[in-house]
Amino acid sequence: MVALEDASFEFEAGEFVALLGPSGCGKTTLLRIIAGLIAKTSGSVTIAGQEITRPDGKYGFVFQAASLMPWRSVIDNVLFPMEILHRNDAAARRRAEHLLDLVDLAAFQRARPHQLSGGMQQRVALCRALIHQPPLLLMDEPFGALDELTRFGMNDLLLRVREETGASVLFVTHSISEAVYLANKVLVFSRRPARVALEIAVDLPARRTQQIRFTDAFKRLEHQASEALGVLGPVA
Repeated sequence: MVALEDASFEFEAGEFVALLGPSGCGKTTLLRIIAGLIAKTSGSVTIAGQEITRPDGKYGFVFQAASLMPWRSVIDNVLFPMEILHRNDAAARRRAEHLLDLVDLAAFQRARPHQLSGGMQQRVALCRALIHQPPLLLMDEPFGALDELTRFGMNDLLLRVREETGASVLFVTHSISEAVYLANKVLVFSRRPARVALEIAVDLPARRTQQIRFTDAFKRLEHQASEALGVLGPVA
């Protein structure tokens, strides 16, 4: 079965790109191909002049499930990639402590995952993905299982963390509102086999607050994405 048919797009360093589409359309498959976790059958993926054919340790990946190791403390979960890279030194621990402070988890460094809420676990997973300072962060519906209030908070947290780290982000979601709120570019995918149905430049202020969701500009972008998904008629 073909998952992706015409999924061609480009993005610039420092961009936040949301991949928006219905469940099962192939967004996750595309992200895993970009990460080098799945072999493509045709086409090519090139990042910074390098073709991706296998997993690249330079990039960070955040899955929908936090997938923390239950026997390790929060800070040891964050530091795990540095152990794999043989860079688990004092500088790495200082960076882990800084990241945990940035996501308001400094007081939970010694806690175990089962002592944390779902949103807190995802914050730990975000720190783990950022510990080795990746230039690109790949995120596969990381907030999909959270309640709406927690999800809004995680959206704001992600934007704050991204502003500090400067990482490029490819973010898979099926939430129209989330895509518009987070990204400066939204790629709308069709149903399987997925193709890029529309590319939307999100011309909203770089600094986002929840109030922006109620502006005419935000609603128009939501409507434009909804129309491309086939759930609404054209904008009047």
